[in-house]
Amino acid sequence: MKKSVAENPAAKKYEQIVNIILAISIINLLIYIFTLYYTSYGIFRDELYYIACANRPAFGYVDQPPLSIWILAAWKFLLGDSLFVIRLLPAFISSITIFILGLFTLRLGGGRSAVIISTVTFMLTPIFLGMTTIYSMNVFDFFFWILAAYIFLQILESSNNKLWYTLGIVIGLGLLNKTSMLWLVAGVFAGTIFTPLREDLKTKYPYIAALIALLIFSPYIIWNLFHDFAHLEFMSNAAAHKYGGLTPISFILDMILILNPFSFFIWIPGLIFYFFNRNARIFRPLGYIWITTFVILFINWHSKAEYLAPAFQILFAGGAVMIVQWNARIPRLKYALVIPVIVLNLILAPLARPLLPIKSFLGFQSALELKPPNNEGHETELPQFYADMFGWEELAKNVYSVYQSLPEEEKRRTVIYCNNYGEAGALEYFGKKYKLPKVICPHNNYWYWWPENLNAATVIIIGGNIEEHRQSLEQVEAAGVHKTKYAMPYENNLTLFIGRGLKVTLRQVMLSNKIFI
Repeated sequence: MKKSVAENPAAKKYEQIVNIILAISIINLLIYIFTLYYTSYGIFRDELYYIACANRPAFGYVDQPPLSIWILAAWKFLLGDSLFVIRLLPAFISSITIFILGLFTLRLGGGRSAVIISTVTFMLTPIFLGMTTIYSMNVFDFFFWILAAYIFLQILESSNNKLWYTLGIVIGLGLLNKTSMLWLVAGVFAGTIFTPLREDLKTKYPYIAALIALLIFSPYIIWNLFHDFAHLEFMSNAAAHKYGGLTPISFILDMILILNPFSFFIWIPGLIFYFFNRNARIFRPLGYIWITTFVILFINWHSKAEYLAPAFQILFAGGAVMIVQWNARIPRLKYALVIPVIVLNLILAPLARPLLPIKSFLGFQSALELKPPNNEGHETELPQFYADMFGWEELAKNVYSVYQSLPEEEKRRTVIYCNNYGEAGALEYFGKKYKLPKVICPHNNYWYWWPENLNAATVIIIGGNIEEHRQSLEQVEAAGVHKTKYAMPYENNLTLFIGRGLKVTLRQVMLSNKIFI
């Protein structure tokens, strides 16, 4: 007869550790909901665009595959699109991610201390706090990376080759969420061919897994085929312009900063665990996932450090196990290495997630003598991540004032022209409240959403200069100025123009202003 959990010490210990992992995941969820309810600033630029995409479900978008959009479309259909509702999804997904990370650490041989170290230190890293604050594909990216790594770990330990099929499904869904999952695929491939796992390549299972992943990802491939490989154009333009100032040196420095510099004490032991720990040779293929991803991003020259963030989950798990093993020989070593990491994470937390009223945050930022970071070459009072949470409803209000100044007959043939997806998404989102007219924009997927045969006589234009607008319009007049506090400089002090008498069709305007970046 099988022993019950109460009679089996090993099973009881396992259950206790799983309960600890569950408790930490729930704490993550509760902290998220508390900060969302009490300290969140406002809806983020990309969230506005995500909602706009979710209003137009498709097999693909210029800047992203469709999975996260499909999920958001279903979510907001059921519960609405308020800020609180939208951000409940990252709250749940981030907590599930932390739970899987704990299970991953446990499966590496980690005990109670190891799972606490890996989950708590990673949960509090600035990059995880920041990227899971808002709804985006990045929230799901963390989830799919650690889930794929966990299944790959099971493949290493098990003789069940059919687990390759499960891995293929997860990778396929991960690719359908974000194409950077290809780096994990490269890491799995390297971990397979450079270790004894290469024997599995003599079987059918890895190849069928690859086919499964390709089939799941195929809707986005087909979408790109029918849209002139718009996603490749987007990535090329972003690397050349938006992130053109990034270098391998900035990549390394940013990588250290986004994790918190003291996290070095966790992830370096993680590398040691996978590549130099004789007792962990079976887990070496997992280490290749991080190494391969790092090399790809480093030699790419213009990579953002945050692209590597999901892969660090693997190192935090291995590092936690390694530290606990060292601690057996040097008592209290784990406290010396881990406590500084947690303390600095807590100090940096307000820089990654809205935790303070905005004026208190500015004082906190000043006290630390920190200059707001950004990746696009603009000086800001706030970090760009926070600045992009301000000013959107004010923009809608100001445009509404201009719109209301028009005669009733003219209103019926008026459109709003925006230069970027943030403005367009904001005016669509808040346009329901302020009864604004149709929004047109040449930026990213809005370029494809430009309505055919749009019969408009008057255009409300956000920003730009009057000379430029007169190239397309007979009459242009300044009708107001959008001013707001804390937003990015290019979203502040924007003149609102009224244009009449189109010299060209709106479609010609679209074709001359295509922006994929």
